[in-house]
Amino acid sequence: MPCYFVARITISNPSEYQKYLDRAGQVFSKFKGTYLAVDNMPEILEGEWSCTRTVLIQFPDQENFNAWYYSKEYQEILSFRINASECHSILLHGL
Repeated sequence: MPCYFVARITISNPSEYQKYLDRAGQVFSKFKGTYLAVDNMPEILEGEWSCTRTVLIQFPDQENFNAWYYSKEYQEILSFRINASECHSILLHGL
């Protein structure tokens, strides 16, 4: 069953966040995820959406998501994102 990582990110330190971006693609390429959307200006249809970036990543299953998210490589760069932004993320399980 596919799963989807959704992150709503408010970037407070762009230069520190860039350190995350500089290495994220290299780390991500080792796993079976697919970026479906990265949007800095999503169209708001209802309610409020107070963030500066929204990311949607698809994984074939939770096992592949776990392999990426909890990998040593990703955990090493995650601190850049955490220090440079406020992030609210969820994992959705597909149908």
